[in-house]
Order: sequence, then structure tokens, then C-alpha cells
Amino acid sequence: MIKMRFTYAYKKIYTIKYTEGDKMNKIKLGVIGVSGHFLERIMLPLSKSETVEVVALASRNIKKAEKAAADWDVKKAYGSYEAILSDNEVEAVYIPLPNHLHLEWIKKSIDAGKHVICEKPLTLTDDETLELIEYSKDKEPIVMEAFMYGFHPKWQMVKELLKVSGIGQVKSIHTIFSYTNNDPKNIRNIKEYGGGALMDIGCYAISSARFILDEEPLKVMALNSYSESFGTDTLASGIMAFENARALFTVSTDQYPAQEVKVYGTGGVLDIVIPFNDYYDMPGQIKVTNAMGTRTIEFEPTNQYGEMFNAFAAAIRAGKKSPISLENSYMNMHIISQLKKSGESGLWEIIQKL
Repeated sequence: MIKMRFTYAYKKIYTIKYTEGDKMNKIKLGVIGVSGHFLERIMLPLSKSETVEVVALASRNIKKAEKAAADWDVKKAYGSYEAILSDNEVEAVYIPLPNHLHLEWIKKSIDAGKHVICEKPLTLTDDETLELIEYSKDKEPIVMEAFMYGFHPKWQMVKELLKVSGIGQVKSIHTIFSYTNNDPKNIRNIKEYGGGALMDIGCYAISSARFILDEEPLKVMALNSYSESFGTDTLASGIMAFENARALFTVSTDQYPAQEVKVYGTGGVLDIVIPFNDYYDMPGQIKVTNAMGTRTIEFEPTNQYGEMFNAFAAAIRAGKKSPISLENSYMNMHIISQLKKSGESGLWEIIQKL
């Protein structure tokens, strides 16, 4: 096996370059909801960012906001979400709230003139995403769904390899993503909050297949198993039929933690190692197998969340559209909705493009 260390510059797929001047003129960010995800994964890269400065945190529990602000040297802490939208210093907001609150607070943020980056999935249904597209039309703030994985350089390299037929024509994509969560109080296990495996991690399997193939599936089919206690889907398997390829996945909230994406082509295989939650302090990897043998390509440690916010900030400063469009977010949510429908009907469900 050949092992290569590859320092790959972040560029192209979603990127809008930011200038040295933009680095000095940081986007002033407010955070609506001091979630565990935000504290564990987002605050660290933002605290070191050259393009974004967190200036305010808001929680309905003021003590929680104050503690987080003190821990991370953020100058303002608010006890309500409305307060952060009234802060004139705040240019943009990050929303890591439970899924059922996304649409409401995205709309309120738009009304307040704030740019928005919101956790995935952006809404609870494809109809809600259509509503958001219409609501945000002709308004200045940009809205971006926080899919971070595509900003990692290893995923950029996947696109480059496919462009030069590094594994021939893609024929199938196999994805596994799972973890164990049996806490009845956890929002991922609360049906009315948008919980369940398809919504929480199935969205990655769907998004990454669309990212790899750069097209939409024609039809989808799913087999879903549900928790008797929660009513949410805890094991979901799907098939997405593209024009010349198939994407198969299984996601679970009640299975030993695992994640892998393998891309099979007519001339080789791509294995994206730790495809979604890669370590920020370890080299990223992809493995390429073809007629020449197997090689492992390594990338400099990258915080993909930080790169995502860099792209978001660059779009704002350049007056450009969101790096991930609302139309892209709609298609991902539409596919989730059709997979849910297929799980009930047992039939193939057709995907309608916008």
C-alpha cells in the first residue's frame, strides 16, 4: 500500500475566497441557543477564526449563556433569543436550536436583517423549505444550511478524483452512519421535534451522494424501523436511484457507532475515511484503489466547521449568494420526505426537481 501525505488547499466546490481585508473585518456573529453541539464542536474554531467573531450568545437560561460567554470570552450574554436579534452589532446568527424551531427563528432573523447559518435539517418538511425559499426571496440576508463535511479538503479531493476518472464511472455509493442514543429526553428521540435517524444523520447520506454525483436521484425506496417508546425511526435503510448509479445507505440511532462512505466505480473504489465527523486535530484520509494498487492520501488536520464559517463569512462580505443554496436544501429535504413516504407505502417514490 502506498501512503501519501497531501496538503490540499481548500477551494472550489462551495468556496468563495476571502481577502486579507475581510479577515480584518470579521463578521459579527450571534448564537441563538447555547446547545451542546455548539459548545463541543463550533465554539473552538470560531474562537480562532480570522473571519468570524462571536459577539453574543443567547439562551432562554441566562445563567447558561453567561457561563458560556465567560468560558469563551464572549462579551454579551442574553436571556432571550429576541434580544440577540435586536443587537445592532450582530450581523449574522448561527442557529443550533432543535429542528422544529428552525423555520420560526430563521424567519425572525431575516426580518431583523441578519444573515443566517442554521443547523441541518433546515426545516421539518420540504413544504416548509419551499415556504422559506419564498419568504427569503428578494431579501438581503443569506440563509445557509450548516452541512460542514463538504468543506473538508478530503471531500474536495474526492470531487477532483472523480473529475479525472480516478475510479472510472461511479456505479454505486454505500454509506453507513450510526450511533447509540436511548435518552428519552434527547431531542433526537422526540418525534414532534423532528427526531429520528433519517432527519439527524440520514440527511448526510443523502447529501453526500448528491454531492458526489452532482445530480438528483430519480426515485427512492426505504425500509424504516421505529422505536416503540419514541415513535421515531431508529433504523432506516434507503436506495436512491440516479440515472447511471445507485446510492444505498443505512443509518441508525440504536446501533454501534460507525460511519463510512465507499464509492464504487468501473475502475476502482474510493473510501472516505471518517466521512462526516472527522477529527480536527488529526490528518484526514481517503483511500483509492484501482488497477495500480491502493494508496492512502492524507490531508493536513482541518476543522471543517471553521472552514464552513469561513465560506459563509466570505459570501456575506462579497455580497454573494449562500455557499449552499436553499434550493439545494429543499432537494435534500424533499428526498427525506419521499423516503419517509416510501417507508410507509413500501413503494418507489418519485423525486420531483424544483
